[in-house]
Amino acid sequence: MKLEVGYIPIRDIQFGPTSKVDGNVLYVNQDELSRLLLQDEAIESVALDIARPGESVRITPVKDVIEPRVKVHGGGGIFPGWCAKVDTVGSGRTNVLKGAAVVTAGKIVGFQEGIIDMSGEGARYTPFSTLNNLVLVVEPKQGLAQHAYEKTLRLAGLKAAEYLGKLAADIEAEEVHTYETLSLLEGVRAYPDLPRVGYVLMLQSQGLLHDTYVYGVDAKQIIPTLISPTELMDGAIISGNCVSACDKNTTYHHLNNPVVQDLFAEHGKTLNFVGVIITNENVFLADKMRSSDRTAELCGYLSLDGAIISQEGFGNPDTDLIMNCRKIEAKGIKTVIITDEYAGQDGASQSLADADEAADAVVTGGNANEVIHLPAMERIIGSIDAVDHIAGGWSGSLNEDGTITAELQVITGATNELGFNTLSAR
Repeated sequence: MKLEVGYIPIRDIQFGPTSKVDGNVLYVNQDELSRLLLQDEAIESVALDIARPGESVRITPVKDVIEPRVKVHGGGGIFPGWCAKVDTVGSGRTNVLKGAAVVTAGKIVGFQEGIIDMSGEGARYTPFSTLNNLVLVVEPKQGLAQHAYEKTLRLAGLKAAEYLGKLAADIEAEEVHTYETLSLLEGVRAYPDLPRVGYVLMLQSQGLLHDTYVYGVDAKQIIPTLISPTELMDGAIISGNCVSACDKNTTYHHLNNPVVQDLFAEHGKTLNFVGVIITNENVFLADKMRSSDRTAELCGYLSLDGAIISQEGFGNPDTDLIMNCRKIEAKGIKTVIITDEYAGQDGASQSLADADEAADAVVTGGNANEVIHLPAMERIIGSIDAVDHIAGGWSGSLNEDGTITAELQVITGATNELGFNTLSAR
């Protein structure tokens, strides 16, 4: 499967009378986009705002981050199963508004949304402080259940990203990158002497409001399966979960998965990137055993020499991670796991809830319990009163002067387990 991705750099977002891309500026007709989103009868109100890199702005409580993209030709449409039909994506040409994002905000759960600071100490820890963000603050109709509110906010973000992405449909991209995965036989013939490497992508799927969607299907309902890495770039997988902000894989993460990017960069040079196996994270032991068994069998079926495994979340998912690692290693396939740590504020506690001798090659995204101090911001987008309740915060985290003392957990993307962050360790 072959995909061309055209990058159109966006260096600023402004509200204007006409939605368009002019040079490197994205103009948004505020009223037009608001009317589109308010077609959803579950929405009471929607407020649009802009947050640029370096501004004294705090966005909270953050639900998701989505990159605007558009399918120019071939391979279905962006966000299949939601904004487009469920045709297979991942081929043809896709244009990207690089440097822009849609950020959705709303108090769905309260303790599992996050913070994006556009400047100051907090900006160091989130990749989204470097983007020009169009923020949607969506208030639901009174009495709307939490799971319905999550769906409403998720769809609003996807619709807004689709609306903005379409503005780039007829623009000539400044850069075009080509990504291609050969069939199994073609790969063997093309790279007979290179190690065969696959990527096991674990998806959060541990109960209500812990959802990830594959072509519109809740990942709780899947068994491990193969997917082309280019399908991720067209939105085949989107975030629908409410988990700790620091290690949530937002939709932006899935669209720009750095493990996929790095494997493609070495494909045909130092390794043969065979493809991606997606698997879910489960609640019950029998389901964990079933999924890890099938994941290991697929790795063996592909005759992999090595596999990279990434997880999402912490605690219970650590068991799924270690099961996958142990069973894949038992087939003679070398593994590297990517995770983060919850090692206590002093860093002295056990980092993972599970462990095994087979997990001897580990990449960490940092310790989510590390205490940080965030300065006050001149402008708040959303609502600041949930800060004391966000995972990683506590009663008194929000000080009277607007400063925040909390664990790194509160920052969206701070310890991301795809490696899409600024922290690690030696």
